[in-house]
Amino acid sequence: MIQFVLMVNRQGQTRLSRYYQSVALNRRAALEADVVRCCLSRKKDQCSFVEYKDFKLVYRQYAALYIVVGVTDSENELSIYELVHNFVEVLDKYFSRVSELDIMFNLDRVHVILDEMIQNGHIVETNKSRILAPLSAIDKMADS
Repeated sequence: MIQFVLMVNRQGQTRLSRYYQSVALNRRAALEADVVRCCLSRKKDQCSFVEYKDFKLVYRQYAALYIVVGVTDSENELSIYELVHNFVEVLDKYFSRVSELDIMFNLDRVHVILDEMIQNGHIVETNKSRILAPLSAIDKMADS
């Protein structure tokens, strides 16, 4: 099961966070800082799967952004790795080459995309067209 999804830049600033398990607000900042430090300090030739406390971290770097997913020990790391790539492909399709600024200024839309893909910590959709359908409908209503 997916515990959380984080999107951070190279400086360690969190651009997106979504928790699927209850974590106290005062613990979130410490958890994010520790997780980010753990992932950003690794070399490019090291594995993208890290054992961390009572769960695993799966992360990928895309340009200046890192996407980190915390999962339970029973979760398949490769499927999460592919989920992260699919998430970025959907963002690229929607924003036409997504950037950190797209994430910052359209956080609500990024959350809609993530919510279409993951619900209650489980992957529910991977089809790009189906994931983007709600946003397309919202955009059409906004245009008219």
